[in-house]
Amino acid sequence: MYAILETGSKQYKVEEGDVLEIERLDETQISEDNTVHFNNVLLLKDKELFIGQPLVENACIQAKVLEEFKGQKVIVFKKESKKQYRRTRGHRQILHRIQIEKIGIGSTPASTEASDKPEPTAKPSPKRNPAKKTAKTDNIESQAQNIEPTQTPGDVPPDMEKEKE
Repeated sequence: MYAILETGSKQYKVEEGDVLEIERLDETQISEDNTVHFNNVLLLKDKELFIGQPLVENACIQAKVLEEFKGQKVIVFKKESKKQYRRTRGHRQILHRIQIEKIGIGSTPASTEASDKPEPTAKPSPKRNPAKKTAKTDNIESQAQNIEPTQTPGDVPPDMEKEKE
């Protein structure tokens, strides 16, 4: 069984028992017993293949947070030639090392924060009917029909005819 998990704007192919280094998680996502539940599952392969559109419904991945650490230093060096300009900066990203414990389809455990909150009920946005005309468009169309062209594209203005002769 494997799954494709999305976290930190990155996607990981995971199996039970895998150890991953992912971007730092929010403290609200980590429970008291150092477990994390991921609901952003894009694909799950068990006996059947479940493909999310964009996410697989009721899929959950449970992982244990092993440690929080800093990644390798990334050096950022800026230079402009012939201008005596040089800047060196470094950055170390804070990461979490996690171990995948369980992959499955079903309701998420009651210990997650997301299941405690009621789901917001959003009203669907009103659909616009392009065939429906409003008073404003009717007024513009009636004005456009009332205008009579004074000159057709092939006509030449009278003062231009004199110049040709």
